Amino acid sequence: MPEWTKEEKRLIRQKNAVLTNEQFLAMDEVEFRARFRERVHHTLEIQLYSCAYRGKKLLDTQTDYTKRLMGLWEKRGLSKELADYRYAAKLIEFADHINAGNKLDLSAYAPSEIKPENTELFYRIITERRSVREFKDIPVPDELIDKILDAGLWAAHSCNLQSIRYLVVREDKIPGLFLGSDIPGGPVHLVICQDQKTYLGNETMTERNYLLDAGAAAQNIVLAAHAVGLAGVWLTFTEEIMDRLRKEFKLPVHIRIVTYVDIGYGDQTPYPPLRDTVKNHVLGRTPL
Repeated sequence: MPEWTKEEKRLIRQKNAVLTNEQFLAMDEVEFRARFRERVHHTLEIQLYSCAYRGKKLLDTQTDYTKRLMGLWEKRGLSKELADYRYAAKLIEFADHINAGNKLDLSAYAPSEIKPENTELFYRIITERRSVREFKDIPVPDELIDKILDAGLWAAHSCNLQSIRYLVVREDKIPGLFLGSDIPGGPVHLVICQDQKTYLGNETMTERNYLLDAGAAAQNIVLAAHAVGLAGVWLTFTEEIMDRLRKEFKLPVHIRIVTYVDIGYGDQTPYPPLRDTVKNHVLGRTPL
């Protein structure tokens, strides 16, 4: 699978050291937006919530970097309606509120109450999900697919870099791409990819984080599929499948193919592979 070499990554880290406005304006949009999100996260978001919690003011210069990036965003002609920009603008609003000597009330953004019956449903979704490998010949609506993919985008992600990209392949439309998989094809293959340009936003990111980001998205996807009444199975590629996908969709080198989930209307109900007790899997525990 084509990826950047160690030398290319070294040059990327070197470039990350000091970036001028001209460099920000010249860089690829994907990279710029990833850097925008990462810098807003590390230079304002973390400090903002810490100060709000402790009733402290931010530094007078705390919003400077974010405001600089917002100005560059506007110079690039990017829409102010995009989520990245709107989130940064909201954080600036919060910061100004704090520094004016006001208490920041975030209660309007609190998650809705999780009632006991909701908690029970949550654990049912986790424990009743199965890896299903046989599917009915019923088309899956795009609306359900998009709902499932959206769940993947809401997974936790390193430094808010948002690397996740997708391929949605209906087996009946492009048969044979997944030939060699360990299950009968389809009916819908959800391929989880990553745009490696987003990781330029943080030069310290490790390979482990790449995999964790993709895994978190995949876990959300299999749970969401079950929650909307579909079945699915999380699978691993062969090199041949990845090569066929890369050629079929003309994927550039910076798009990394990671894993995939097959979904559809299930036509089997496997007996659950039982799990051992938590007690037998805790290697250590500090006392209460």
